[in-house]
Amino acid sequence: MPEIRVITFREALREAMVEEMERDSSIFLMGEEVGHYQGAYKVSEGMLARFGEKRVIDTPIAETGFAGVGIGAAMVGLRPIIEFMTWNFSLTAYDQLVNNAAKLRYMSNGQFKMPIVFRGPGGAAHALAAQHSQALESLYAHVPGLKVIMPATPADAKGLLKASIRDDNPVVFIESEVMYALKGEVPAVEHVVPLGVAEVKRPGRDVTVVTWAKMLHTSLKAAENLARDGIEVEVLDLRTIRPLDSEAIVASVRRTGRCLVVQEGWPFASVASEVITLVVREAFDQLDAPPEAVTSLDVPMPYATNLETFVLPSPERVVSAVRRLLGLEEAPTRPAVAGGAR
Repeated sequence: MPEIRVITFREALREAMVEEMERDSSIFLMGEEVGHYQGAYKVSEGMLARFGEKRVIDTPIAETGFAGVGIGAAMVGLRPIIEFMTWNFSLTAYDQLVNNAAKLRYMSNGQFKMPIVFRGPGGAAHALAAQHSQALESLYAHVPGLKVIMPATPADAKGLLKASIRDDNPVVFIESEVMYALKGEVPAVEHVVPLGVAEVKRPGRDVTVVTWAKMLHTSLKAAENLARDGIEVEVLDLRTIRPLDSEAIVASVRRTGRCLVVQEGWPFASVASEVITLVVREAFDQLDAPPEAVTSLDVPMPYATNLETFVLPSPERVVSAVRRLLGLEEAPTRPAVAGGAR
């Protein structure tokens, strides 16, 4: 049996980068405060001393600029890891990711590879307000040419980041700053998790909950609460948003007959929408109830802590949604609108 250690999410990410940089001298890390400050969230702590300023590069506050430098470096054979201090800041570099990183391999007919990883924290933390609390994975998953990865455990964080660094395509790797201190078991031996493969984190027979990133922990807590009432929830962690493991989703829903998607992002044009479309198309005859989604409320994130808690998905909201799917709880009444329509 391989040795298993308990380490934090940030330590797992650091191990992945250090191991890959030691294995391949073409890999380097670039971003704001990754070097002398040891990383905004201490993910890159110690890496400057280990690899030097040519491979751990502090940048100005200029996401468009250093994202572009990374893309150019990838075109000529290097393998950059570009850290955004938060994925909210990536929006200033959105053109670089969408029109350059995602398209240059295709537009050059494969003459250029694009082995680049863009990584950093996304989603809400605690009282960071509307401009720093956005779950943006659906924006990037919408774009052909980008792979979108969202780990939920230290083991997956390490394994998926190593696989992402080795990939010859651009990867959007979204972490969560509220999970950096999360501890979990990680093999001490070489550990690589293939991209595009979901994993059942809790088996069950009554309802499939499809989720990813920190919503995995919200969903597992809800499943634990429901188990006290004899309700067995299967929790499927996507791990990779694009490419999507369609086979795993459909197979699970066909077993349980019900599907709930739990995501941190907004409901409109979301990853949850795509998953539900897939389920209805591929597993319609096996469904015993219409699929549902638990998402953040469709509003910018409030600053006040109590309102932030109200907006984000909670175990209680997941429990209620599962009970509705099983016919054990009434759906909330929708308010009337002008003209008497509902």
